[in-house]
Amino acid sequence: MDAMVQSSAAPNPWPGCDGFAHHLLEGLRKTPKEIACKFFYDSEGSALFEAICALPEYYQTRTEVALLRRHAGEIASLIGPGAQIVEFGAGALRKIRILLDALASPAAYVPIDISGAYLRDVVRLLAADYPALSLSPVIADFTLPLTLPPFLPSGSGRRVGFFPGSTIGNFRPPAALALLRRMREHLGGGGLLIGVDLVKDPALLHAAYNDSAGVTAAFNKNLLARANRELGAGFDLDAFAHYAPYDLHNRRIEMYLVSAKRQSIQLAGETIHFAAGEAVHTEDSQKYSIECFREMAVRAGFSPRAVWTDENRLFSLHWLES
Repeated sequence: MDAMVQSSAAPNPWPGCDGFAHHLLEGLRKTPKEIACKFFYDSEGSALFEAICALPEYYQTRTEVALLRRHAGEIASLIGPGAQIVEFGAGALRKIRILLDALASPAAYVPIDISGAYLRDVVRLLAADYPALSLSPVIADFTLPLTLPPFLPSGSGRRVGFFPGSTIGNFRPPAALALLRRMREHLGGGGLLIGVDLVKDPALLHAAYNDSAGVTAAFNKNLLARANRELGAGFDLDAFAHYAPYDLHNRRIEMYLVSAKRQSIQLAGETIHFAAGEAVHTEDSQKYSIECFREMAVRAGFSPRAVWTDENRLFSLHWLES
């Protein structure tokens, strides 16, 4: 099956890197420096993230999976039969499988991801288990303008977005609002099932992003290791420290790589200098109250309907309709 390939980014002068080199250099030229979190997920980064999801401190994945399983029937009844599911940023298959297994005769699955290799694996694995399901992968950055496959024929179910994992938290609120508005346009009157991490005890958040085994630190540093592997950048991983504080005022975890000393690296013929103590921003993880997120969904043009949360109010699943 052919995938739809799209790109609205600037031309990539380093073939084979899926834009990583271009965006890495662009981000490291900035003040303050940054690396986009979408580049965490090469094969090594994806494996590390799977390890993070199994950590005792990391409550998000197991809580969301439990919510999906517990409320699958109710979710399926709200979505309705014959739906076309669009997953913005295709993730681990366990979540989409829970949804597909619960739905009545889902018609199509449209996973969107920047990695064509990953999407090929998704299609191969799902095609064997869901032979009646139309699979239409889209290789694209869902944060940029994109074109989805045509709507299903008249009489089929609606187009429904799936955005689990609290990935919406990787965007600061103005960008999150803009993304929700674009998703609503793409869904053309359908609905959106979205996972949202909740505000909670800062100690729980600190532990989740600073685990005792150091897996999250390795995940963060893998951005530099990836640059070494793919681009010959020569980062000394021991010369950078993982730092992930919780900003109480803005209600978000902010993740950084902090240079332990004054140093320089070569990247695509350019010298990048780091001061001692200089931080490179790699990720945000915004936390919401249920009420705050529902208000933002309304501003994006959605009508908030059902919301599900666990007994400890750690995580939430929201069903939004246009």
